[in-house]
Amino acid sequence: MVFYERAPAKINLSLDVLGKRPDGFHEVKMIMTTVDLADRIALSEIEEDRIEVSTDSPYVPNDERNIACKAARVFKQRYQLRQGVRIDIQKNIPVSAGLAGGSSDAAAVLRGLNQMWSVNASQDELIELGAALGSDVPFCISGKTAIGTGHGEKIRTLASPPPCYVVLAKPEIGISTRHIFPRVTMDTLNHPNTDAVIRALETKDFADLCRHIGNALEGVTFPLYPEVKRIKDKMLQTGVSGAVMSGSGPTVVGLTGHFSKARRIYNGLRGFCSEVYIVQQLDRR
Repeated sequence: MVFYERAPAKINLSLDVLGKRPDGFHEVKMIMTTVDLADRIALSEIEEDRIEVSTDSPYVPNDERNIACKAARVFKQRYQLRQGVRIDIQKNIPVSAGLAGGSSDAAAVLRGLNQMWSVNASQDELIELGAALGSDVPFCISGKTAIGTGHGEKIRTLASPPPCYVVLAKPEIGISTRHIFPRVTMDTLNHPNTDAVIRALETKDFADLCRHIGNALEGVTFPLYPEVKRIKDKMLQTGVSGAVMSGSGPTVVGLTGHFSKARRIYNGLRGFCSEVYIVQQLDRR
């Protein structure tokens, strides 16, 4: 039997960096939600006690370096399982894009193995396992709109965003978080108003949400990769209600209330950017 899991992309509505921690991580406060651009994970049990992983992307490793493989390993170790599994990943989320594609794949593997092997682990247990794999994995376990604190591993669910269309635009570069955070200089960051974003979510005020979305890492990424700022500027020129870089980049997120406008923005960006998507939010509580 094959078990299938969707691994949705994450977008940031807000990302703030509060300082560096003694453990080397940065303290962050970030608001995240998921969209309907998703990888597809297929899990099938194999006879031998081993983990196999395969992807259709040349940019993702097909061995133990893959975070989905690491997720299966920690799950097997935690619950002392001797079964083997094959993980097939169909990649739709761009790689190194600030959309947590790898983290979402890992979260999907944890959810899927929990179901396939009838372990019945709680969501809190899966989140604990996910925290050891990467800062975005705990959020991706639940996938609801949430605020992440600590280095991203402490998750609290928030109200879902007001309905809107989301345009994602990614240039032909990949950016690693490990390349951006060491370059953070606290006194030069432009901090977003996280509380205002939370209030806009609670009141479902789309205009207020668009006024306050922000990402402190734009001040680090934009000087290093000017093409990311050009995409954000182009989005704003073409009429999005609000635009913000997701994660450490390079994908820029644009919000608009109307599909016809999203289509115009999409068309305006297509000649300007290699990968453009119109998507919708998954959290519609």
